[in-house]
Amino acid sequence: MTLKTIETTFSRGTAFMPYIPLGYPTPEASLDAVRAVVATGADMVELGVPFSDPLADGPTIQAATQRALENGVTVEKCLQMAAQLRAEGISVPFLLMGYLNPFLAFGLENLVEAAAKIKIDGFIIPDLPPEEAGEMDALCRKHDLALVYFLAPTSTPERISLVAEKARGFIYLVSLTGVTGARNRLSDTLPQFVARVRAATDTPLAVGFGIGDGAQARQVAHFADGVIVGSALVKRMAESTAAVHALAEEIAESVHSL
Repeated sequence: MTLKTIETTFSRGTAFMPYIPLGYPTPEASLDAVRAVVATGADMVELGVPFSDPLADGPTIQAATQRALENGVTVEKCLQMAAQLRAEGISVPFLLMGYLNPFLAFGLENLVEAAAKIKIDGFIIPDLPPEEAGEMDALCRKHDLALVYFLAPTSTPERISLVAEKARGFIYLVSLTGVTGARNRLSDTLPQFVARVRAATDTPLAVGFGIGDGAQARQVAHFADGVIVGSALVKRMAESTAAVHALAEEIAESVHSL
């Protein structure tokens, strides 16, 4: 599993990319959620590493990651859980999504080496901008892993250019200003935002924040390379694995039917 695996995934068509917080509502239930979304056709999975102060996340994911911390889930435990999924034969790309402090405490070199060993394909670190990512960037390049950066509708042309230059794997486009969480409707200006970034790069563009159902996912799939769904699935995780499977199936069908 490498950066190449992610590139190959996008080459096959628009990717459904669910976010699953590891350890919520229990460690085993979160593994069941990963198994469920993969069974429905998820093309790539973001594995959430819990952190006590997740700045980019809304109340749904904040509450889930707090529960995961209470359940004793650490960076080390997340790596073990990812390794378990790989040992079961799940082969879709995995991206560890988490905040910088726990990764620094674990040690960036140790983290990237461990991730490469268990075939994790890359990292999404919301509070690590490209200007400060020199060490992590070098380590990911050494092991041929993706390092994903964010752009928002408010991003300047200079910012877009910098992220386009540095990003590996794909660029995470935030569909709105604010934190994560399903919304009733998507921004009318989202297609123009995606087009503005696409004019600056050939790197695949994945849209997240605010996508809550199949209809919204289909909307986004018309103009993006990837559709990221987090909070809506996390809400279903509080209900049951079957509820996760049902929503993931709806979204996967919407994304893949274009």
